[in-house]
Amino acid sequence: VQLQAYGGGLVQAGGSLRLSCAASGRTFSDYAMGWFRQAPGKEREFVAGISWSGGSTYYTDSVKGRFTISRDNAKNTVYLQMYSLKPEDTAVYYCAADRWGSAANTPGSYEYWGQGTQVTVSS
Repeated sequence: VQLQAYGGGLVQAGGSLRLSCAASGRTFSDYAMGWFRQAPGKEREFVAGISWSGGSTYYTDSVKGRFTISRDNAKNTVYLQMYSLKPEDTAVYYCAADRWGSAANTPGSYEYWGQGTQVTVSS
């Protein structure tokens, strides 16, 4: 499956953005999906995950209550709605797919990755 993430940009602290990740090539509903981020000099970290059906979602503690992951299997797209953005949310955000997976929080669990989209939050 090929993934393309988009929707990043520059936003002031307290603002919002919605990231999208469009999938193509295989049956999208076979895949659990995840969003990860990587800031300069830091390791890639899990942000949010969603099961193949959308029935289960998972978040890292630092984004709970501010970010929402969702998917539209008819549109082969997964979203990350981000509210109340903070400067520490600044990073390149990646979407990832894990066929028949469990939306795990480890990068090694995902087989396919998008190219990343930059999110910059100014203070």
